[in-house]
Amino acid sequence: MVGAVPRRPGGSTRHAAFAGREQGRRYHGSMPARDCDVLIVGAGPAGLAAAIAAKREGLSYLVLDKGGLVEGIYRFPRNMVFFTTPELLEIGGLPFVTPFEKPTRVEALRYYRRVADTFELAVAFDEEVVGVRRADADGVFALDIRTRGGGARTRHGRAVVLATGYYDQPNLLGVPGEELPHVSHYYSEPHPFYRRPVVVVGGKNSAAEAALDLHRAGARVTLVHREAALGGSIKYWVKPDIENRIAEGSIRGRFETVVRRITPASVHLAGPEGDTELPADGVFLLTGYHPDWALLERAGVVIDPAGPVARYDPETFETDVPNLFLAGGVVSGRTAAPVFIENGRTHGARIARVIRARLQVHSE
Repeated sequence: MVGAVPRRPGGSTRHAAFAGREQGRRYHGSMPARDCDVLIVGAGPAGLAAAIAAKREGLSYLVLDKGGLVEGIYRFPRNMVFFTTPELLEIGGLPFVTPFEKPTRVEALRYYRRVADTFELAVAFDEEVVGVRRADADGVFALDIRTRGGGARTRHGRAVVLATGYYDQPNLLGVPGEELPHVSHYYSEPHPFYRRPVVVVGGKNSAAEAALDLHRAGARVTLVHREAALGGSIKYWVKPDIENRIAEGSIRGRFETVVRRITPASVHLAGPEGDTELPADGVFLLTGYHPDWALLERAGVVIDPAGPVARYDPETFETDVPNLFLAGGVVSGRTAAPVFIENGRTHGARIARVIRARLQVHSE
């Protein structure tokens, strides 16, 4: 598995489970004041699932998020429908009730609010973790936090779970004009672009769905993709739709084409048709997202450049930094598809069991 920690002879993993009292001493009785046993960074589904698991294991915990509850889902397209079924979005055993086969974004937001209330989860909003470090030789973590309004504070914990996902970090094109106000790496809704020229860049689900939504709302859409064809992972009911719209010309397709620069009124392209300029009142650069590599590296997590992907133990989700764990989409690297809510929601239970076992070793 990419990012997996190599095993020692005999089958044990590098950081498998504080194998004795020696390592249990990391949780020294004279440690400085701390907030809780485990600090969970990220209030998305994976972070909430980890909090529920910690609570069930009898661990004290706190969830921190730089925004609000399930901020990533909130930033999904307004009318988005999930690819999965509701039971695969459930966490903590709380039923996700919906009359639809596939739940909507609005229903998911309502469900995760109910999760937080039902389990009375401790969540601190508007606290952005900018650094993860050891507070002292005993191994207690100190999290450096920037609060809303520019304030700062530090929280301490015996273990840390980074469940920061990847949706906050778009894959930038690095072209002039990418920062202009009519350019976005997130798609919300089509109405403002009625009868306006729009350029969508990308060739996977997000780009295909945005292009179709804009087209059906009356926008004049051009889809630009650097490859010769659309991605094979596009939802099975979306792919023939977008391919047919391109074939009939109602959505213009520009393949094997890249963006050179963006101006307030146009997008400059380079491709088989040479250097061209397209008018654009809106530009959506839907080219994917990635974990916050800078935060991970500041925390001491080893990043395998071949992925890139963080290195961690696939059995415990522990990184090369003892007692620093990863949960959810942050383990996926640049290719987010393998880890979504369906499987990321299970990471927290395994992590919480490891932390509880280590605390028991210390208390004996």
